[in-house]
Amino acid sequence: MAVAVTTKTAWKLQEIVAHSSNVSSVVLGKGSGRMLATGGDDCRVNIWSVSKPNCIMSLTGHTTPIESLQVNPNEKLIVAGSRSGSIRVWDLEAAKVLRTLPGHKANICSLHFHPFGSFVASGSLDTNIKLWDVRRKGCIFTFKGHTEAVRCLRFSPDGKWVASAADDHTVKLWDLTAGKLMFEFTGHTGPVNVVEFHPNEYLLASGSSDRTVRFWDLEKFQVVSCIEEEATPVRCVLFNPDGCCLYSGFQDSLRVYGWEPERCFDVVLVNWGKVADLSISNNQLIGVSFAQSTVSSFVVDLSRVPKSDSVPHGLIRDDQPLVPPTPTGSSLRRIYDRPSTSCTKPQRVKHNSESERHSPSSEDDRDEKESKAEIKNQEDYKEIFQPKNAICRTPPRNEPFPAPPEDEPVAAKEAAKPSQAADVQTSLPKQELPDPVQRPLIASSTSSTRTEPSVIPAARNEPIGLKASDFLPAVKNQSQTELVDEEAMSQIRKGHETMCVVLTSRHKNLDTVRAVWSTSDIKNSLDSAVAINDLSVVVDLLNIVNQKASLWKLDLCTIVLPQIEKLLQSKYESYVQTGCTSLKLILQRFLPLITDILAAPPSVGVDISREERLHKCKLCYKQLKNISNVVKNKSGLSGRHGSAFRELLLLMAVLE
Repeated sequence: MAVAVTTKTAWKLQEIVAHSSNVSSVVLGKGSGRMLATGGDDCRVNIWSVSKPNCIMSLTGHTTPIESLQVNPNEKLIVAGSRSGSIRVWDLEAAKVLRTLPGHKANICSLHFHPFGSFVASGSLDTNIKLWDVRRKGCIFTFKGHTEAVRCLRFSPDGKWVASAADDHTVKLWDLTAGKLMFEFTGHTGPVNVVEFHPNEYLLASGSSDRTVRFWDLEKFQVVSCIEEEATPVRCVLFNPDGCCLYSGFQDSLRVYGWEPERCFDVVLVNWGKVADLSISNNQLIGVSFAQSTVSSFVVDLSRVPKSDSVPHGLIRDDQPLVPPTPTGSSLRRIYDRPSTSCTKPQRVKHNSESERHSPSSEDDRDEKESKAEIKNQEDYKEIFQPKNAICRTPPRNEPFPAPPEDEPVAAKEAAKPSQAADVQTSLPKQELPDPVQRPLIASSTSSTRTEPSVIPAARNEPIGLKASDFLPAVKNQSQTELVDEEAMSQIRKGHETMCVVLTSRHKNLDTVRAVWSTSDIKNSLDSAVAINDLSVVVDLLNIVNQKASLWKLDLCTIVLPQIEKLLQSKYESYVQTGCTSLKLILQRFLPLITDILAAPPSVGVDISREERLHKCKLCYKQLKNISNVVKNKSGLSGRHGSAFRELLLLMAVLE
């Protein structure tokens, strides 16, 4: 009698080396969930079929690293934005560049295709949103209103609105027909990373670095609900196709939310790190993430994920797929009216400015010469982009990815014969998380030395600079041996006292700083934190002060700036993030004041308070000049980290 095999809910599909340099952007085709596009510091855009190891097509033409990518709904066009502000649109079927769209003055941070018109929206570090007509090669309209980088753009399902999320903590809704702002949603306390329209109802979801997901009613223009207290920033969100729930991608996890009332239906552990994009196909959720030059793809079986409260956690049968519930919100909110024909362009069309109108055919010819589409895999290219039958336009979508079997429980391993033990132990793939109750395996051979990374990520699953084998006794025989619980615990306890001393010392230092703050003021407490000579205490204090901009004074800047210089050069990612946040606050609030005071003519007579203020400004200016060199050196980094340094570099341009 055949034994039923239990399959995994989430698993790693593949890992590919996508570029010769660091990967800076990835996106999944939402039509099929099988098309993957990657952009890198090598200024190339590479096209892949998910689960296949070879690149199908490589698109060249950009002269600076790719910062943002987007594929249109029918997966025939792809648009890429670069660090210089240039945008290029490629026709994948014709394998050539279709348009080059100049106009932005800084990094392209976000792009999105109109659901059925030939329009593209772009958001930039220059805070502007531009709407482009791909056919006419021109900027139709520029929306201005954000004060910081625009991180995400989404057209509404009916194509009448566009929503934008930005680092200024706001979500804005723009009317394309009227060419103006409809409403500004405030409530987030950190940069807003993503926005997503509900597929049917007048509802918008937004996810932020403040670790909250907010739902907004687009009819009443008010917050519906807010899901808080998550451990890490929200990286991406996606509604289920029928609108019954929202999938949110976090560091190493997928969370399933409802909004009326707010609740979490399920949490699925997925070892995908910082997930960059999500797509749904065949009742499977595909997620992609990238690190350095590699891109990894993961699959979550949605048939085993609860989408409502009707199915309690832990009661889902493996052999019975979960039937998606009927959306209950449709009776509460308006439904989008989708036009049967393609939409007309917005009424407020302006082509007066020569800088926003580029029509000469000679420029098109030059773009075609400079931009190339190198077909790397002719067979896959013809199958996907030039099919004989139009019905098979996209990569095959009728078959889901097969789920691997669950790892054998520990009890089964112990019952296995010695001759089978090695086979069982080596069957666990590297990327999957081991069973929580599995005992560690100790090998007698010396493990290879692991080099410590230059930047230690804020969220990590293992200690840096420590190896488990250092805490475990050596095994004399060559075969792998299971360690008895008592022995493992005794080895781990050896370092326990040292760790307690370290944590107790840090706690004592924080108590000292807190006592000074409660009896004196913020300046004295920062002085005491600096005097302790422990950057971790400074970081803890700055994380509090950064949340309340009104606490910042010029006195504070003179103390904090030398510490910020140290934080920006730290190997810990969390320290660098705190340093960037503090420096950005100082630049926005005090740099205009500092430059104005230094540029003012000398006063007549003696003004002690003015002299003191002038002295502080000179000190801050000198410290900012030193920090600007650090920022300039790190502005070439890729991804979100590099983007933060480039934004700081723009703010510090006045120092030059």
